[in-house]
Amino acid sequence: MLGKILVIAGPTASGKTAFGLHLAGASDVEVELVGADSVQVYRGFDIGSAKPDASELQGTPHHLIDVLDPTEFIDAMDYAQLADAAIRGIRSRGALPIVVGGTGLWIRALIRGLVQLPKPDLEIRARLETEAKRDRQALHRRLQRVDPAVAKRVHENDILRVTRALEVWEQTGVPLGEHQRQHQLGEPRYDARLWVLDPEREMLKKRIRARTEAMITAGFQGEVESLLERWPREARAFGSVGYKEMVSHITGELPLADAIDSIVSSTSVYARRQRTWFRKEPGVDRRAASAHDWMSEPDVSEVLQWLKAP
Repeated sequence: MLGKILVIAGPTASGKTAFGLHLAGASDVEVELVGADSVQVYRGFDIGSAKPDASELQGTPHHLIDVLDPTEFIDAMDYAQLADAAIRGIRSRGALPIVVGGTGLWIRALIRGLVQLPKPDLEIRARLETEAKRDRQALHRRLQRVDPAVAKRVHENDILRVTRALEVWEQTGVPLGEHQRQHQLGEPRYDARLWVLDPEREMLKKRIRARTEAMITAGFQGEVESLLERWPREARAFGSVGYKEMVSHITGELPLADAIDSIVSSTSVYARRQRTWFRKEPGVDRRAASAHDWMSEPDVSEVLQWLKAP
């Protein structure tokens, strides 16, 4: 194994980064955070991804945010390799690594590894994206025929995931759902504790609404306008929750009030999917934590002592 790590996961807006910082503040040894968020990796995608800023981090190093341009590709295996390097560096400095994020497949890849998937085929992807623009429902029906497991959990409007699943099918002849089933069988790479924050559902809904409104106040629209001036709309990060809806507002497809409601709705759906994902992960220790309901101090002390031990 590659050593010990604590992973703080859970649905969006559950307070993962804040809790990681709480642990850092409780430790008598320096703690460094390693992100596991598929949007925070992109430079400039700050407000809409709830990326922590310097004032929030208060000097705690946070790795794997702002590491890619939005046109660059990253998959779960790429992430695991980057995270491995970050964790090695943290340990070499005598600090403790805490992984914080909600991208379930990336966390699975880090903890247990994945079956190797082929790199994107830009020609296949471009063809599938063109087909999606013509008739996304037909593309989803094709996915239902060749990969029913993935089609069942991926909405027809989620073009990124629909096209990726069909791309893998064309490249390998094996459904992505079967690859993912094999992922679940992976042997542990780390001695990991996986703590999942699981706030009460109504509380989480309120937090999602409040965070969305705070993003608007903080200048989310201006951030997206600036990003669209620099990067093509087709860049992968623009398809993420929140950014997709704000792009639709900026291009005149949605009034602002409707865009805000759509962001809240899409974020809530995403949070439900995250909850479902982490319920199925082995070894999860579910914690009903929120910003005002931290775990008991004995729990905090015990896990920090565990991390420090050889």
